[in-house]
Amino acid sequence: MRIKRLIIGSGKAVAVTALLLWSLLPIAFIVMSSFKPGREIFAVPPHYIFTPTLDHFTTLWTRWGVFFDGLVNSTIITAGATALAVIASTAAGYAYSRNSSRFLDSSVLFLIVVRLIPPIVVTLPLFPIVNALNLNDTHVVLMVLYATFFVSLGTVLMRTFIDQIPRELDEAAQIDGAGRWTILRRVIVPLAAPGILAVAVFVVVFAWNEFLFAFIFTATKAKTAPLVISEMIGSIDGVDWGVLFAASTLQLAPVLLFVIFMNRYLVAGMTAGATKG
Repeated sequence: MRIKRLIIGSGKAVAVTALLLWSLLPIAFIVMSSFKPGREIFAVPPHYIFTPTLDHFTTLWTRWGVFFDGLVNSTIITAGATALAVIASTAAGYAYSRNSSRFLDSSVLFLIVVRLIPPIVVTLPLFPIVNALNLNDTHVVLMVLYATFFVSLGTVLMRTFIDQIPRELDEAAQIDGAGRWTILRRVIVPLAAPGILAVAVFVVVFAWNEFLFAFIFTATKAKTAPLVISEMIGSIDGVDWGVLFAASTLQLAPVLLFVIFMNRYLVAGMTAGATKG
């Protein structure tokens, strides 16, 4: 029995290690290469010990100032899309959780099916509509598209979290004269905070890294950071890998720090919200 447990534990350790290496090595290579001198980036054998330089970041600032404009646009769009998605998902999740009917129960499957539709399927028909509304190359169109794309999944997640909140709390608030929106704002939202944070993390990661919608619906004014990075790859002067890795590092850092920071609050919120019997 001990040998069997040792074998299983060793297998799990090997699998986790392999998964971490598969995920982290490319990121480590990009970050390290952004600080390496250009001639050492693709050196064989690789140089793990080197003198760090900020030349690539300096060149990025001087030659690709539009990238930093893209970071600002990405920040504005991600914040707006996250706010819209969280508000809509919380309200819809509350409606699904506290009401029951054939229509609502059957529409949950529709929400899941909509989430499975490839974005390109809905993108092309939307283009003439967006163009007719003069929303092309604006922050608003990307905010709405990103939020809409994640409202279905966010609603299902929020319904699951709100289902765990006792209905007796709603009834007690109603006795005190609270309406639906007051109950949602003062009772449901604080207790469903872990779910709201989970939805926010999903939307932030998606909106910050999304490329297809930004490529089709923006040109100059609302161009996001991933779109600028793609232009670096297709530059007519050739690819400056050091600058490209520097841009990738700057684009990666905010969302990575956000996920790490929010993970602490997710775990704390789920622990604090647990009922003790």
